[in-house]
Amino acid sequence: MSKPRIRCAIYTRKSSDEGLDQDFNSLDAQHEACAAYIASQRHEGWVAGKTRYDDGGISGGSLDRPALQRLMADIDAGHIQMVVVYKIDRLTRSLADFARLVERFDAAGCSFVSVTQAFNTATSMGRLTLNVLLSFAQFEREVTAERIRDKIAASKKKGLWMGGVPPLGYDPHPDPKVRGLVINPQEAETVRTLFELYDQIGCLNGVMKRANELHLRSKRHLFKSGRAQGGNPFSRGQIYALLRNPIYIGKIRHKTRIWDGQHAAIIDVELWDKVDAKLQAGSARPRSRQRSAGAPCGTGTAPLTGKLRDATGDRLTPTHTRRHGRQLRYYVSNRLISGGTDPEGWRLPAPALEQTVANIIATRIDERARTHRICDTPDLRHGDGIRTKAQDLAVRLSQGTPDLLADLIAEGRLEKGHIILDLDAPKLASELGLNPEEIDPAALRIKAAFTLRRRGVEGKIATGEQAPVPDRTLLRALAHAHAWTSDLRKGKPLHEIAAATPHSESYIRTRAKLAFLSPAIQQALLEGRQPPDLTLERIIRKPIPLDWAAQVHLYGFGPDLTHV
Repeated sequence: MSKPRIRCAIYTRKSSDEGLDQDFNSLDAQHEACAAYIASQRHEGWVAGKTRYDDGGISGGSLDRPALQRLMADIDAGHIQMVVVYKIDRLTRSLADFARLVERFDAAGCSFVSVTQAFNTATSMGRLTLNVLLSFAQFEREVTAERIRDKIAASKKKGLWMGGVPPLGYDPHPDPKVRGLVINPQEAETVRTLFELYDQIGCLNGVMKRANELHLRSKRHLFKSGRAQGGNPFSRGQIYALLRNPIYIGKIRHKTRIWDGQHAAIIDVELWDKVDAKLQAGSARPRSRQRSAGAPCGTGTAPLTGKLRDATGDRLTPTHTRRHGRQLRYYVSNRLISGGTDPEGWRLPAPALEQTVANIIATRIDERARTHRICDTPDLRHGDGIRTKAQDLAVRLSQGTPDLLADLIAEGRLEKGHIILDLDAPKLASELGLNPEEIDPAALRIKAAFTLRRRGVEGKIATGEQAPVPDRTLLRALAHAHAWTSDLRKGKPLHEIAAATPHSESYIRTRAKLAFLSPAIQQALLEGRQPPDLTLERIIRKPIPLDWAAQVHLYGFGPDLTHV
């Protein structure tokens, strides 16, 4: 009895297009080896198909390949019973992709064989061996990618240009072995003009209009394939990206870090700082046409614009969004706006930050005035007058005076666990009726406790000077938990409780257990004495221990929390 006929398809792939223009290339070599293997299995009924499935110059990291898609379509149609490849990584290097391919193979009654590796997917041992080999193939691919990323990071740390389309004002180094940039004099003049225009006008739309009038154009790049890119009038976004690019002051940016580059600068640091400060102020400019007069701190201005930096030295940039018809303002690490995500970046509610900073300064000034430590040399004869002016200054700060807060702060820095503020000596001296030289230098620097209680990408501010504040989210959830628990004790089914609320059964089940917190913890929540990092999400993430002492330890309460 003759063997059943098995129609075979040969699939070949090469990651790069190098050498594909040769008369006999890598794809031909793979095809020839596979065809010879099929011929050796003729006694089993194997027959080679006439259609070639070749993917040249395409990576195996994705299934989005023209020839592979044609192959899968023929398999689904039932035209192929065996796929033959030179090596399994020619088909895919991803274990997840391979699992999907095998699933489709099985559904169509198709098998898979590698001519250089003695196994096929028709047997369970072949499947096991394939999974092992593909695991190593995927591991090799991931390690290679990590090695490339590490090399790029290390090279940029040394200030090297790592290729790609060079920015306007620069050309690649004429020596292809040197990873660097050289200044293009004509384009560099365009860059300088754009920076000077923004320094004069202070408006991106105005700079865009003026640049078009001057016939300034973006960088034109000609690729090896003959395709041209650029050479067009500048858009507002292109101008903003150019003005924010530190490469023009001799720096190299890698993700959120900036390093000294090995290329020459086009813009001097003084002009860069001026433009950067105006960009910061421009982003904080109120978008509405009208603003109420005498608005308190945090309602219509951003007095801390350009004043604060985070631990990495990145500026905190004012931004805003609208939610439920209300405008919400924030101060955000600039890299979160221009460079994507970073778990170390700061996103702080603007009104709370401004009020917290104002309270910190007011408390410190009032404290130093009461203990006669404002002046470098205490003068008891004028002590009462200085104390009175200091108390008035503290009151105005606490009540919210944006312009006063902006003038008093020279600069500040947010560190892990504390904030450092440097006050402007001439402004403080003017408010207290003193000469700047009379103020104690220690009074100009303030270091205070400052922590951020994260809730998603936002944060709630907690300082050592703040009084305990109850968490409204926790209290609302606690009240609901007691109500739901009471219904359950009365015998009301969970699905009826859920039907009476806009919540699901699982939502109620996870939050009803808040009623089992110890009385001391619930009292602490009511009084706002919970740890700064204790949130509703943290409590419901894990089961609540029945032991009250274990609850105190788990949620970070101090040993002074007693149970009654």
